[in-house]
Amino acid sequence: MISPLTEFRMTTTLDCKGQPVAAGDRVRVLDITPDRSLEEDVLEMFMDMIGSRCDVERIDADGTAWVAVWWNGDEGTQVTLLGLEPHQMERLAA
Repeated sequence: MISPLTEFRMTTTLDCKGQPVAAGDRVRVLDITPDRSLEEDVLEMFMDMIGSRCDVERIDADGTAWVAVWWNGDEGTQVTLLGLEPHQMERLAA
């Protein structure tokens, strides 16, 4: 049986201010941790995602909040999924 506390942790996480964040909440991306071996233009594209406002798609078992960042690329509109830890996001008011 899953304890209520464990179930809470699987469906919510916290932001940089300790505010609860759940799927459907809107957050601002404060920081990301990209793979530094990426090509320079791809790395720059990832770093440009800082400041984006996104809806949380899901929270995984580790408390990572997954957001979809939409952007216009060479091949049209594209989406990138980012996994954010609490210090990397701030929940925005509804």
